Amino acid sequence: MGDETAVGIHERWAHLRFSVVGPLLAAPPARGQLRVELARLAEQQWRHPVTGKPVRFAVSTIERWYYGAVNATDPVGALRRKVRADRGRQPAVGYALAERVRRQHTEHPSWSYLLHYDNLAVLIREQPELGPLPSYSSLRRFMRAHGLSKQPSTTSLRDGQLRALERREGRETRSYEAEYVGGLWHLDFHDGSLKILTASGAWVRPHLLGILDDHSRLCCHAQWYLNETTECLVHGLVQALLKRGLPRALMSDNGAAMIATETVEGLQRLSILHQTTLPYAPHQNGKQENFWHRIESRLLAMLEGQPDLPLPLLNEATQAWVEMEYHHRLHSETGQTPLARFIDGPDVTRPCPELAKLRLAFTAAVSRKQRTSDGTVSIEGTRFEVPARLRHLHRLRIRYASWDLSHVWLVDEHTGVALDRLYPLDKVRNADGFRRPLTPPAVALTGAPQPAGIAPLLRELMSEYAATGLPPAYIPKDPGNDKDADQ
Repeated sequence: MGDETAVGIHERWAHLRFSVVGPLLAAPPARGQLRVELARLAEQQWRHPVTGKPVRFAVSTIERWYYGAVNATDPVGALRRKVRADRGRQPAVGYALAERVRRQHTEHPSWSYLLHYDNLAVLIREQPELGPLPSYSSLRRFMRAHGLSKQPSTTSLRDGQLRALERREGRETRSYEAEYVGGLWHLDFHDGSLKILTASGAWVRPHLLGILDDHSRLCCHAQWYLNETTECLVHGLVQALLKRGLPRALMSDNGAAMIATETVEGLQRLSILHQTTLPYAPHQNGKQENFWHRIESRLLAMLEGQPDLPLPLLNEATQAWVEMEYHHRLHSETGQTPLARFIDGPDVTRPCPELAKLRLAFTAAVSRKQRTSDGTVSIEGTRFEVPARLRHLHRLRIRYASWDLSHVWLVDEHTGVALDRLYPLDKVRNADGFRRPLTPPAVALTGAPQPAGIAPLLRELMSEYAATGLPPAYIPKDPGNDKDADQ
């Protein structure tokens, strides 16, 4: 997910804490049941964000996290760790030990940080000349800073169908329903059975993006697109958020658009718990499959007589069918219409921020090195100008959507606050020769003092060489034998 080293340990801990208390925020327990739910969570095992090992948390710890996030407008931000005071300092790892760490990582790239640390502890006891053993956190920071991260094992098998079959045979399958409106949304794409006619004269099968509320079965938004891309997903999801508010959790499959950097990071910034289904397990998103059946059997069935069906007409008909029939039709399982259940049900949705903040949220965060020659950075092959007041920054944290380079933001690395917009380099405008003065002005070079005599290092070397008593290691040329000198 983006630049892993820039995220920081505090971000990992914030996401872990949010995954622990997220279910309580999505479905607040009834009066008197909070302690029971906290005890249940305390019995579960979680994956440590640093070591990856199973870990449990005490009831008091989870309770502190819950009360810190329950009333916060940004629960993930409230659960974020404070930045370390020694952030940015070089880890205390000696040269000899650093070389041994690199060699060990080359030989065993699939080892975890802890396994590397335990083996280095044994090596240092056997070879004290490697230097003192640093702390585990220092070694981990050193390895991450030098790109020595854990790599997947080449011997592991990737058979998603086998894993799904084993899970289905070993675990019971049960129907579920979120207790609250906004507690869980479903998101998925569906390939339509009818072909549409594009402006270029081609017949294509469109893709329907559908977003449903689990508790009420209300369709938060539905829209047809020509492609199943991240841009289309974000375009439809933003409309659903603006219409219905921010949910507590969202479930999707593992499609490329669903796990894209812009999608994943955007949901995290909006404090929406993103849950993905297992590969080859569509039954986990069964409510979405039921909605597709209604789309095919009723909506598309009524459009079969339309000879040339363009995309705008298909979307117009879909909006009318969703708002005027689907939302007002009695659901056989809930016994209510989706609209009535959405309005009357207990609600845990949060207010949605403005469109500009949503656009900034669904972006990918990357680090770029600023060119000192002209103050620009390169993004997707395009150079962008950095404001002159920020010319002293060596590396910049930038957020953008890969499909829209007209909106590129420079953000603070630690807080994520947008500092300024970046615009593409305009060479034609810069050709007019006008340049704004820098503030503060550059130091004039005319008054710089001239170097006096031999530099201290060379003077010391000459003195040490003379102290050896050896003659100069060269033969001087006699000026008297030089014809040019005679002339």
